[in-house]
Amino acid sequence: QVQLVESGGGLVQAGGSLRLSCAASGRTFSSYAMGWFRQAPGKEREFVARISASGIWNYYADIVKGRFTISRDNAKNTVYLQMNSLKPEDTAVYYCAADLARDSYDYTAERKYDSWGQGTQVTVWS
Repeated sequence: QVQLVESGGGLVQAGGSLRLSCAASGRTFSSYAMGWFRQAPGKEREFVARISASGIWNYYADIVKGRFTISRDNAKNTVYLQMNSLKPEDTAVYYCAADLARDSYDYTAERKYDSWGQGTQVTVWS
């Protein structure tokens, strides 16, 4: 089963940028669609972004659309989340996840994803 490890989180001022990385183990990374979710203290985990296995199709939550960009480098078994114009409301633990099914049905649902990383903390201050 694929193992996922997030990195790149940290403390950033509102309006700033941060890039998260998610490194995956295994030789079948290119066959997985990948997603980013986040969870703030006391709140439910919410969908942030998704990228298809090929990298051609991207999906974003409305709240981050235009500010965040998901990308992947299959040769490096890594998916990225570039976060610009960060707001205090973006403060959360960010998780990457792998979807082995690859279709786009219910792509915002946690249950669609098969493997999860441990998370990386992002804190935005004003």
